[in-house]
Amino acid sequence: MDDGPALPDSLVLEIFLRLPHDTVLSAGLACRQWLAVSKDEFLWRELFYSYYRIPRSVPRHPASLSWYREFKRLFDCIPCVEVQTLKEHHDQVLHLAFSHRGHRFSSCSKDCTVKLWDTERPDGTITMVHSSSMRQFNWGYTQFSQFNADDTLLLVSGVYLGSHHSSSGEIAVISLENYTLLSRVRNKPYDVFGCWLNETHLISGNLHWIGNMTSCSVLWLNKAFQDVESENVNVVKRLFKIQNINASTIRTVMVAHCRRHDSPDLLLDYEAQGQSQPLSHQPLLFDLGTTDSEEDEEDDEERRREMRLQGLSTAHLPQLTPSGLEHVIQGRHSEASEARELETKWARLMARTHTKAPDPKVLSSAPGDEEDKTYLLFTTGSLTYSPHQIGIKRIMPDQMTTSGPVLGEERSTDEFFDSLDHVIDIHGHIIGMGLSPDHRYLYVNSRAWPAGCVISDPMSPPPIAEEIDLHVIDLKSLREERRSLRAHRAFTPNDECFFIFLDVSRDFVASGAEDKHGYIWDRHYNICLARLQHDDVVNSVAFSPADQELLLSASDDSTIKVWRSPRMVRLAQTPARPPRPRSLLSWLGRNKKTTSVNGKDSWVTHSPVVIFSVGKSHFYLELTVLWLPTHCGTCESWGKPEGGATVLCINVII
Repeated sequence: MDDGPALPDSLVLEIFLRLPHDTVLSAGLACRQWLAVSKDEFLWRELFYSYYRIPRSVPRHPASLSWYREFKRLFDCIPCVEVQTLKEHHDQVLHLAFSHRGHRFSSCSKDCTVKLWDTERPDGTITMVHSSSMRQFNWGYTQFSQFNADDTLLLVSGVYLGSHHSSSGEIAVISLENYTLLSRVRNKPYDVFGCWLNETHLISGNLHWIGNMTSCSVLWLNKAFQDVESENVNVVKRLFKIQNINASTIRTVMVAHCRRHDSPDLLLDYEAQGQSQPLSHQPLLFDLGTTDSEEDEEDDEERRREMRLQGLSTAHLPQLTPSGLEHVIQGRHSEASEARELETKWARLMARTHTKAPDPKVLSSAPGDEEDKTYLLFTTGSLTYSPHQIGIKRIMPDQMTTSGPVLGEERSTDEFFDSLDHVIDIHGHIIGMGLSPDHRYLYVNSRAWPAGCVISDPMSPPPIAEEIDLHVIDLKSLREERRSLRAHRAFTPNDECFFIFLDVSRDFVASGAEDKHGYIWDRHYNICLARLQHDDVVNSVAFSPADQELLLSASDDSTIKVWRSPRMVRLAQTPARPPRPRSLLSWLGRNKKTTSVNGKDSWVTHSPVVIFSVGKSHFYLELTVLWLPTHCGTCESWGKPEGGATVLCINVII
């Protein structure tokens, strides 16, 4: 470029617009002009929209400072490079969960263990620090885990050993200080999973069948442990009692703490959440579960009491069986469609007359209202047994503790069911849910029903699509936002569907799939950025809350894979640089040595070696500064001014 006239910048820009981004970056190293053009904002704007195939109507992310940096963020900061494979599990790995600080994560598996892993080793590798087997409690496998807000307790949800159609499960609470079991809580059906409400209380479920297709779900608030000083205080309290129709049940509960949303999306301050007082006494081990026979007696007694309140005899209703799901399957083959329709009409009539009326002010927000709200979210249904609706119930401040009446707020004799505050119909089979870090957005995996389908038989839901839709629901407006994300697939039919766990970070959302891949999307642009390869179904993914460039994926191939971004991989492979001197002038003053040149005083000093890299080549520079007096015979040929001369010698060592 120096041998002839330079091309105009406009022409160079026009050429760069027709090159791929990596070629543009390489061309920018040729000369200063090309370097300046290669950083042009208009250039990177065009490269951004063309490379990622984003509609030009979509604006740049509001937090981005330039198009170049935004391109680099999506290209270089996605955790898509596999750096480690963990093989300590011996069966399908079903779920992964990070602690709020990101220093630990837990994994659940069909091998009936829950394992804890350390992510803060100096060499960057992940190692297992603890493993607990739950087979001694008659568990078939562990399916879900969650850290409490201050990362001192771990909730572990599992499935009991039993018949193929058994729906019973249990929740265990483990102390992370000494890995001891603190409590066990009955959980039915097992796919309620359970969740933390706050640092010390968790939510579980129970199910009571009233008919072949009519049931009642009870959600309980449980204290995770019992202190010596509070041994006479309630450890359980009924939160809600909700009627289910058409063989549907409440499943997959989670808690959203919806705070003020002054920004589009804010990260939670996990450190502030973790500032709670430690336990003052060693908790006592106790079991909140009951035996099967005790539970059946309680179910029968409660059902009779409710029927007496209605003026009905229990002889008018079908008798219960030990397993609700078995009863549904038997009814599917033995009951005629007319009987099902009659039961549905009776259930709807009972719901209208014996359900507490919803309070319209519970979800509404007045202008300027800055009150924090806590929502209980769960999957449910009204048309068929497959979960196709998101139920929302607000938890009031006085319901956050187990103190007070065990059955919660007193109801009148005719109002023994709670109504839902809001319902969002997904029009498809829901197979996964996840909250954004600020709890404003709910992401929902579903497999859609055919458009315009009509469900005439609750036991025969419509066929579901192989494509998985990822819906985005704004919990501030309680409506679905934007278009659904789509890239992942599933193949199992309605009666074999299983939960696929997804996770959401500040900028990205990730999900597993049955097509042996995990997927990562950008939340702002709604584009799929990466596919993560496994050898079998990917059941769960999890971002580190401390670093969204670290992602985990769990699969039926019995492995957990660790993924990091290309940027983090490069940083980990870059050799450490020596410390740079604070100031060259101050260093020269400290390290000069007086010498004699032609009988005249001079001084010389040497700099430390400076290392820099270009590609894979390393260069070492040594700077020598020599001061000589005028006309000393050494520097006369350089034409230095009178009084003295300073000579800089640079030695380059390759």
